[in-house]
Amino acid sequence: MSQARPGDAAPVHDLIGIGFGPSNVAMAIAISEHNARSGTREAVTAQFFEQQPAFGWHRGMLIDDATMQVSFLKDLVTLRNPASEFSFLCYLKSKGRLIDFINHKNLFPLRVEFHDYFEWAASQVDDMVSYDHEVVGVTQVVEDGVVEFLDVTVRSGEGLTVHRARNLVIGTGLRPLVPEGVERGDRVWHNSELLTRVEELDGTSPSRFVVVGAGQSAAENVAYLHRRFPGAEICAVFSRYGYSPADDSSFANKIFDPDAVDEFYAAPENVKRRLMDYHGNTNYSVVDIDLIDDLYRQMYQEKVLGTERLRFLNVSRLTAVEETPDRAHATVKSLVTGEETRLDADVVVFATGYSPADPLGLLGEVGAHCLRDEAGRIRVERDYRIATGTGLNCGIYLQGGTEHTHGITSALLSNTAIRVGEILDSLLDRGVKSAPDEARPVADGGTR
Repeated sequence: MSQARPGDAAPVHDLIGIGFGPSNVAMAIAISEHNARSGTREAVTAQFFEQQPAFGWHRGMLIDDATMQVSFLKDLVTLRNPASEFSFLCYLKSKGRLIDFINHKNLFPLRVEFHDYFEWAASQVDDMVSYDHEVVGVTQVVEDGVVEFLDVTVRSGEGLTVHRARNLVIGTGLRPLVPEGVERGDRVWHNSELLTRVEELDGTSPSRFVVVGAGQSAAENVAYLHRRFPGAEICAVFSRYGYSPADDSSFANKIFDPDAVDEFYAAPENVKRRLMDYHGNTNYSVVDIDLIDDLYRQMYQEKVLGTERLRFLNVSRLTAVEETPDRAHATVKSLVTGEETRLDADVVVFATGYSPADPLGLLGEVGAHCLRDEAGRIRVERDYRIATGTGLNCGIYLQGGTEHTHGITSALLSNTAIRVGEILDSLLDRGVKSAPDEARPVADGGTR
């Protein structure tokens, strides 16, 4: 493996993005549109690094009939720039499906279609991204006692290279979450890998699946496995009496409005907690009512016909899971009686959500400049920039991990277009611009 050689000349980027999921694709688009309007001398220079070999967004969850839970108008650009050529409607036009979509009379596209839109959008700004490049560390460049630049170390098939930036935007997404003590394996999965792992069962005749969780993904997994494996029993385990419907009513949906971010950010801490409690049922551990009705209808029909394959172990929780070469053994405990039931299954699927990646995990010594609140959480300014001490002149922006400051839309698509516009405005307001011939000493390797 080759090591970057400090001292060679390479450009200093106004912005380096870590990760290239939908949020940073939207960031790249916003920068591209700004640069097209502003001309060379006012252009913002940016480079994004993505460890995946190509764009991918929850590929393991792209069940063929699953739909988006947000309107197509909340795409990567429309709320920021309705005239953008990167909109979902422009994507449909390019695919020859615009009229068909209009006739469909539906605000919520198939999830697989929206993923294709993301790929289409990402391909139009692929000159700004390096795939198969993993950011492994960030170090500070001090001038006159102040950190003026950040050096980003990137690992690829060509070895290590270092790229210098004035600002970072971290969009590394969410990490699959399983209960403490659970180890993922050949027969214990997280739902994020469902479609990639289920292919391993082709040619077999599974008899039972256990799905743990009460949210949309859990219900979709139950429905999918029930349909895909007509000879298997599907056991759904959750602590509620049944799936709770998502509140997508018009007034409740205002929690996703851009103005709601301003209000949430300015609210006292106790009001923030109340708002999350009041409106958590718009997003967390809830299921679309149509899917709930479909599953109940199927369960009842099977009871009538005496062919029960759908089992709902409600008011229960999974207390243990043990994997052997040919089975997974799950122990489910009733929260009412304390009675334990052992379920021998081909696979146990945990649809138990995600946790945000630690935004400071890659920052090393730079993280010492980042300020925290009284609860020990990272302080984030309204423009999504981490609050830092006076010894750091660089901006570090977060796309995700800001729920405690900016509210429920922190990691959701609903506000992505607006958020990246606000980050770009912040960069411009802070005086970011690059002359085309500027170069500074930095490590070996280019930016593209």
